[in-house]
Amino acid sequence: MAVSPEQEHPTKAFGWAARDSSGLLSPFKFSRRATGKNDVTFKVLYCGICHTDLSMLKNEWGISMYPLLPGHEIVGQVTEVGSNVEKFKVGDSVGVGYLVGSCQSCDNCGNNAENYCPEMIFTSGAKYHDGSTTYGGYSNIMVADEHFVVRIPDNLPLDGAAPLLCAGVTTYSPLRYFGLDKPGMHVGVVGAGGLGHVAIKFAKAMGVKVTVISTSPNKKKEAIENLGADSFLVSRDNGQMQAAMGTMDGIIDTVSAVHPLLPLLGLLKTNGKLVLVGVPAKPLELPVIPLITGRKIVAGSNIGGLKETQEMIDFAGKHNITANIELIPIDYVNTAMERLIKADVRYRFVIDIANTLKSSS
Repeated sequence: MAVSPEQEHPTKAFGWAARDSSGLLSPFKFSRRATGKNDVTFKVLYCGICHTDLSMLKNEWGISMYPLLPGHEIVGQVTEVGSNVEKFKVGDSVGVGYLVGSCQSCDNCGNNAENYCPEMIFTSGAKYHDGSTTYGGYSNIMVADEHFVVRIPDNLPLDGAAPLLCAGVTTYSPLRYFGLDKPGMHVGVVGAGGLGHVAIKFAKAMGVKVTVISTSPNKKKEAIENLGADSFLVSRDNGQMQAAMGTMDGIIDTVSAVHPLLPLLGLLKTNGKLVLVGVPAKPLELPVIPLITGRKIVAGSNIGGLKETQEMIDFAGKHNITANIELIPIDYVNTAMERLIKADVRYRFVIDIANTLKSSS
């Protein structure tokens, strides 16, 4: 007989979860494991809402398990540490991102790339090493192995820092890995949404010239005046796109909708790199001739390993980078998901867990 989520572990917990692919979230009682010798337990204060949460709630990728309690942009304050824990102490501000486990023995794990481990364990909707279900940050407490916990710099507000644990490292990592972080370089950012707006901030802090590429002309003022972009291209304006041909060293493409790659490849210099970090529901068409004639690269990138995630959040602390957020109560979360479908958020929803999640709700 299956063990109920409330009885699986000894520590009572609560949050909001979906019971089926309708994605509708409602109060949910479950349990967390006791703090193990390598574990950090923390009170969740804020949790960001990522588009991946929405995809998992709706089972768009066919891998969701219910009940599903999402959230992988989790920040809070340490309440207990295990006997072997060395990096954290009670009272520290910490965070957990997209993963809470990996095999720790493959080449990827050995190279600080746990995010590419074949046995990577997602923070929610997955099976942990002990066979129990992982539940995310739309909840009151979190328990994680210290290896998968990062320290949040003291100068960063925790609500604005939460989305950096996914959106931040998702854009920081390709800028670093593909060498698009050198002062004076010219990088395009496709889309100025939840991912794109932090990509702009990180690239600018690295000294890079940034051009936002968008289908929406009305985003120009915001991108340049508030987010700090240097220029703006309307991707549907053939004249603007033609004038910018061959001017960019790289492009970070954050768009999750199906869109043409050919115009973007045209913007790249010889040896330019187009890096995809958005996840369209259907395959994109890849034109080969511009790749061959310009020795160009189309690549993908997925969050970052734990060492790089800590590096990213420390960089954000040094340069005072946070996400632009809309802080919401937990009982607004279903409305927030509806708005997320319409891209009606500037630029990231963050749930005020500590002040609005009540066990009696």
